[in-house]
Amino acid sequence: MGFARVGLTLARCIATVVLVLFLTPQSNAQTVDVSGRYQCAQAKVRGKVIPCKAAPLILKNDGRFELRGWEGSYLVNGEWVELSDSLIKTRAKIKPGHKIVLRYYGKHGLVEMTYERRVAEMGKTSLS
Repeated sequence: MGFARVGLTLARCIATVVLVLFLTPQSNAQTVDVSGRYQCAQAKVRGKVIPCKAAPLILKNDGRFELRGWEGSYLVNGEWVELSDSLIKTRAKIKPGHKIVLRYYGKHGLVEMTYERRVAEMGKTSLS
């Protein structure tokens, strides 16, 4: 009689766990895929827009990045891309339209670099 009671209790526990797993609402959160090659679209130094000749920002699928010889890892955290290596950590803001804005203090003061990813549309051979 003891084994029957243990078996019944175990069956109830398993049924409860199955119901909880299947009836719990699934999260519809989407992860943002920011990987790709970003060209410098605009540079702003001390509030003045200047021609942008910067090297591209490359965000790889494996969580690594390259920027002007600087290599490290990146992590998407909400509306921010956190770039880091063993010594430096900074973050850039994700903007609508496949843009990433990186702000930092350089030798000429506050610098704001806007990088834009070019995305090809289906059926077209040129990039927009």
